[in-house]
Amino acid sequence: MAEALSPFMNQPFVFEDWIRIHGERFELALDSLLDLENVHPTRLHEAMRYAAQGGGKRIRPMLVYAAGELGCDTPQSTLDCAAVAIECIHAYSLVHDDLPCMDDDDLRRGRPTVHKAFDEATALLVGDALQTRAFEVLANAPCEPSARIEMIRALASASGSRGMAGGQAIDLESVGKSMDLAGLKQMHAMKTGALLSCSVQMGGIAVNLTSTQMQYLKAYSEALGLAFQIVDDILDVTADSQTLGKTAGKDAANDKPTYVSLMGLDYAKKAAKDLQETAIASIESFGAKAQALKHLALLVVNRGK
Repeated sequence: MAEALSPFMNQPFVFEDWIRIHGERFELALDSLLDLENVHPTRLHEAMRYAAQGGGKRIRPMLVYAAGELGCDTPQSTLDCAAVAIECIHAYSLVHDDLPCMDDDDLRRGRPTVHKAFDEATALLVGDALQTRAFEVLANAPCEPSARIEMIRALASASGSRGMAGGQAIDLESVGKSMDLAGLKQMHAMKTGALLSCSVQMGGIAVNLTSTQMQYLKAYSEALGLAFQIVDDILDVTADSQTLGKTAGKDAANDKPTYVSLMGLDYAKKAAKDLQETAIASIESFGAKAQALKHLALLVVNRGK
């Protein structure tokens, strides 16, 4: 993949153009970094592509690219690797989350879930293989070894028992049980927020931001991650399955604690809006370079409107 600076340098920023161009770039990178369906074992590779290339909002890859624009130069091929790696982890988490032993869902991104389109054993292996592929992609990223190691460390930490996997464990344990607001925030910070925060972090690592700049990004991503999950809670009770691309009302049906069930719909909507404002304020010091990050914060909270 050829190196290229952002196509929006010295041009008026139009978010619709930005997200279209970066979306197309990401899909090309994902296609090139996944094994082809005709490579043995063919069924597994077909299922991996089904899971990873099945659409979705691609918020995490977009956050990688947007954070990468905060540096002086944007090493696009390194950002491509980071974007693909984070999406492979996200896709694996969805495949496993949909399994009968977890949330037991038949619909994801408007299509049958992987265990329905293939079978449960294949779905389990798809998750395993996408997870390991993520780290293989990062290990081969064309950047300084120190940056490679730091991105691998960040992704491993965000994915593990103190991040996404741990948040999912708490989520499963909380079914049918009461949970206070602090516990709910912790669960969401791990289950959803950790990978979103890691997406921003890896973009910053790729362009060698300072420790102070990374702290601003940390504040942005933590607020955004919580806002993302609150909006998910809102949409679970206000949107239909066709709009969501997954089964609506699952949280209520499974008696899971959510911001809506715990604090009410009006509180949840205000909390999401407040967090959006906090996220945007956190990156004011970056000026015009943070335009994409600001618009992504708006996109996250305004989903479904």
